[in-house]
Amino acid sequence: MILSVISQGLLWAVLGIGLYLTFRILKFPDMTTEGSFPLGGAVAVSLITAGVNPLLASLVAAGAGALAGFTTGMLYTKGRIPIILAGILVMTSCHSIMLMVMGRSNLGLLNQVLLQSWLPFTDRINNVVLGLLVFSLLLTLIIYFLNSRLGQAFIATGDNPDMAQSFGIETPRMEVMGLVISNAMIGLAGALVAQQEGYADISRGIGIIVIGLASIIIGEVLFKNVSLPERLISIGVGAVLYQLLIWVVLALGFNTNYLRLYNALILAFCLIIPQLRKSILKGVRLNA
Repeated sequence: MILSVISQGLLWAVLGIGLYLTFRILKFPDMTTEGSFPLGGAVAVSLITAGVNPLLASLVAAGAGALAGFTTGMLYTKGRIPIILAGILVMTSCHSIMLMVMGRSNLGLLNQVLLQSWLPFTDRINNVVLGLLVFSLLLTLIIYFLNSRLGQAFIATGDNPDMAQSFGIETPRMEVMGLVISNAMIGLAGALVAQQEGYADISRGIGIIVIGLASIIIGEVLFKNVSLPERLISIGVGAVLYQLLIWVVLALGFNTNYLRLYNALILAFCLIIPQLRKSILKGVRLNA
């Protein structure tokens, strides 16, 4: 069971890193996430069942997520639609696109060759190794990108758009680029999770943003005042711990029909912890 929790956490960490680019760096509440994630799963599963190589199918799924992010970015920067509304519009549109892609509301992967099938170990170990490889690769690429001149311009756009523009940075392009990269990773996460779970479903994106945010928040609660690479690594730790918390809740016998409620409560608790910590420290200082 621990191996299952770790493998799921590593794949969800890919979603967390993608969401981090918009939520923490650009400071965008990007609702496209709840459309690009299941879209990635739908595209990958449809292609795999059609006989396409699973690696190529996963890359195409990432491209589908990138296209969703690009659409949101254009609606926001060119159409002047508020970012939340732009994301909701794209998220809603993805529902119909998934039906077009799959031809039904869900599609299974029974007896199909998947990415983890290429690895020589047992199924559970294969899932862990695949998650570790993908998370490590994407982590390396994102750290390299954020430390490049383009990445620094991207970070500056999120920190202070007006100042970034005064330095000649084209902030609308940075914003669109961030949404594209973020949702490409989220689409890839959707493809990988769909292959691990063995199916794609158009309703899989409901509440998915809560899982991504929980991975980020738990990592931030545990690791304060750390460097950017360590902060990104903490998302992986947070994602694994979040999956462990969900497993504990289910192991205690709670009704699985209320899983989204448990997700929300765990995230709310993690968000409250920093405030509780400040209150406790303030009380200690006053008493001292």
